[in-house]
Amino acid sequence: MKDSPRAAGASTFVLVGLGVVIALLGLLLAAGGIKLAGLGGSWYFLVGGMTMAIAGLLIARRKPAGAWLYAVFLAGTAVWAVADAGLVFWPLFSRLFMFAAIGLVVALVYPQLVLRPARGAYGVAGLLGVALVIAAGNMFVAHPSVAPTGKGPGLTPVEPGQQQKDWAHYGNTEGGSRFAALDQINRGNVDQLKVAWTYHTGDVALSDGNGAEDQLTPLQVGDKVFICTPHNNLIALDADTGKELWKNAINAQSKVWQRCRGLAYFDAGAPIVQPSQPDSTPVSVARVPASANCQRRLLTNTIDARLIAVDADTGAFCEGFGDNGQVDLKAGLGNVPDSYYQLSSAPLMAGTTVVVGGRVADNVQTDMPGGVIRGFDVITGAQRWAFDPGNPQDRDAPQGDRTYVRSTPNSWAPMSYDPAMNTLFLPMGSSSTDIYGVERNALDHTYGASVLALDATTGNQKWVYQTVHNDLWDFDLPMQPSLIDFTKDDGNSVPALVIGTKAGQIYVLDRATGRPLTQVDEVAVKPGNIPNEPYSPTQPKSVGMPQIGAQTLTESDMWGATPYDQLLCRIDFKKMRYDGLYTAPGTDLSLSFPGSLGGMNWGSLSTDPVHGFIFVNDMRLGLWIQMIPSQNQGAAAGGGEALNTGMGAVPLKGTPYAVNKNRFLSVAGIPCQAPPFGTLTAIDMKTRQIAWQVPVGTVEDTGPLGIRMHLPIKIGLPTLGGTLSTQGGLVFIAGTQDFYLRAYDSGNGNEIWKARLPVGSQGGPMTYVSPKTGKQYVVVTAGGARQSTDRGDYVISYALP
Repeated sequence: MKDSPRAAGASTFVLVGLGVVIALLGLLLAAGGIKLAGLGGSWYFLVGGMTMAIAGLLIARRKPAGAWLYAVFLAGTAVWAVADAGLVFWPLFSRLFMFAAIGLVVALVYPQLVLRPARGAYGVAGLLGVALVIAAGNMFVAHPSVAPTGKGPGLTPVEPGQQQKDWAHYGNTEGGSRFAALDQINRGNVDQLKVAWTYHTGDVALSDGNGAEDQLTPLQVGDKVFICTPHNNLIALDADTGKELWKNAINAQSKVWQRCRGLAYFDAGAPIVQPSQPDSTPVSVARVPASANCQRRLLTNTIDARLIAVDADTGAFCEGFGDNGQVDLKAGLGNVPDSYYQLSSAPLMAGTTVVVGGRVADNVQTDMPGGVIRGFDVITGAQRWAFDPGNPQDRDAPQGDRTYVRSTPNSWAPMSYDPAMNTLFLPMGSSSTDIYGVERNALDHTYGASVLALDATTGNQKWVYQTVHNDLWDFDLPMQPSLIDFTKDDGNSVPALVIGTKAGQIYVLDRATGRPLTQVDEVAVKPGNIPNEPYSPTQPKSVGMPQIGAQTLTESDMWGATPYDQLLCRIDFKKMRYDGLYTAPGTDLSLSFPGSLGGMNWGSLSTDPVHGFIFVNDMRLGLWIQMIPSQNQGAAAGGGEALNTGMGAVPLKGTPYAVNKNRFLSVAGIPCQAPPFGTLTAIDMKTRQIAWQVPVGTVEDTGPLGIRMHLPIKIGLPTLGGTLSTQGGLVFIAGTQDFYLRAYDSGNGNEIWKARLPVGSQGGPMTYVSPKTGKQYVVVTAGGARQSTDRGDYVISYALP
């Protein structure tokens, strides 16, 4: 029976419309394929695009051969996809899902092409439909990049008397363990966690893209929780109720930096711990007069460069500390514009010396404040010593019109302290202007991108170990070194530190000597084309430890939500010069992966000293970079963070260049390399092997073109903020791009609990047991995160019912 004229017309309209759409999509694919093939890339897109276009034209002409040709295209695409990407979900999804969905439609209209029933076509459509449903469902399933080996940490109950009493330091311990010997909350009951209390600070950071994000890890001592706000307001809360006990409104101001990462705490009534290692310098005695306030004190370094001490019991400024409880940290630095120098990490208590570094803005100009590190008497605020990387023999503050040496490497990230050795361990950054090294001197080359060990009493150098030579990538060391006991291959244990880098490397160093305890190779690298740049012919790679997200990309690693943005990423990739991890910037377009955002960043590692593991979260964001010859006669850049994430050409004042760099993203605003874009990894320090690695974060609160997808697609997004490990077998993290605090099983990486936050968080979760009620709490602050304009002022505590 013939179709009615109306049905035949509708059929023609559908087939012509479908054919034209397929033909146009094919021509777009082929056009990009021509460009890619001309750059030496894959021919698939040209051949596949032409095949698809011809199939579309035949379908539009109502030729059954069009459907068969599309089937050949789809089968060929599947074969190419597996050959190109392997049997890995997200790369295959990018290559096949869209074309399979079109294939489903083609199969459904096939009977209209042959003008008769075609059960086989419906069978093919059914198979494609099932495959598409399975693929769509798998978008909501975590796909570990390293499947659990079954060798993750076990469960060891906290021994009586060994339970943690306080969280009195930024990283819980002076050595940055981020590990809590608490197990009231554990793998078996964490799914029962509920909000115990919520506090509002009243201080909301207003973001303009230059660094207004909450990044706090609170402290807890006894029955009090201590917090600082983006403008350095200091607050004490009741540990059980969240009730405000006192508040000191500092209201510090900075144009480009609104955040407080943490505080330091000192109890003058506690015994002074003297070092136990031979030949260590004694800790200086420091006492508070009996009649004075601040027997217990909190210290913060502010965004406007002050060191402040307040009474931990009342919040009042400490009498006898500096000038009414405050010390000017701009002293001796010379010309210090507000936007060029901030205190970006918590001060460190090292015995009776409080130590501060400082953030010197990146990629601004050659004349910048110096990166001096200073130690102050915790009682009087008097400066005990200064370590000036440009004048490392002099411990005294400069006199008269002299200043600390300008533009030296700085230490902006959190530091660590070993009481047994009375030694500080500092992560060092690079000298200005970060990616141009022609004017660097021998001392800049010594201290840039290194771990520096100093005597905490004198400030004298003990050793320095460099992780990047003549750093041209802004690969400054971004995190607190974590102190661990490391078991060598001969079975002997040695005090060590472990630190991750923006370059995705993990270094394990002997605390006494600074020598690597795992294999580090010097690998040959290629130079760029900047005249007189002292390129290092080799760079270190920590091959004895897992490298996190630091693989050498190929064209096949390019990705997109559809084949089309993947194609554009492939074209962009092939246009750039890329030699792997240490691709030097030049006047051409080059790719840095991972870029200066990480790799790993300031959130730092967490450890499990009971089972010998570390937990690492990372971000995987490449940057493209181009140095542009310039007269640089205009004003210098503002010093905010936005200049490092794409604002057009930024002048490197004082050099012959400006720099243009941005994230390596697709047209949809998605990283161009294949997912995951952020992971959580467990590493067994006994074997130096990954026990598991899982994606972290979903697109629920972000998405292509910045549009929130409101879907819990577990693709794994860049993380910024630290983790918390507990003896209950848990790893907590909040620093994701969706608004959640999560708990993972430390044994296998399974997500076993999450709680919705009102806004994003880049804060570090912490935990404690109340001395009054015996209840364990997990606390996190939520003030907003970088990828979102949402801001808040929340402190949220969770506990078992």
